[in-house]
Amino acid sequence: MTVRAIRGATQLDRDEREHLFERTGELVREVLRANDLAVDDLVSILFTCTPDLRSDFPAAAAREMGMGDVPLMCAVEIDVPQALPRVVRLMAHVNVDRPRTDIRHVYLHGATVLRKDLAQ
Repeated sequence: MTVRAIRGATQLDRDEREHLFERTGELVREVLRANDLAVDDLVSILFTCTPDLRSDFPAAAAREMGMGDVPLMCAVEIDVPQALPRVVRLMAHVNVDRPRTDIRHVYLHGATVLRKDLAQ
């Protein structure tokens, strides 16, 4: 087994707890689906939010999905002028038996513009 990192991001329409949980859950589920992973394959997930998202922690959404034993951490993105607003990003560290080139990174909603080179 090798530890690989998977990147992902999603953009929210508004800063509301329920919406944050919905979009974060969608992002995590899609990262797992796109890479044919189970929760047991996760080593950890680092979430970041743009400074305009304050309604709750993305890690709380992941815990609500049953990831209470997965190490989760949240941080605030650098407040860069003209950066895409209302974005939740993740970097998931996973145990897999495949090369880095087979990892599928996931960008949803307005966040697809962030990494057109990686978006599937």
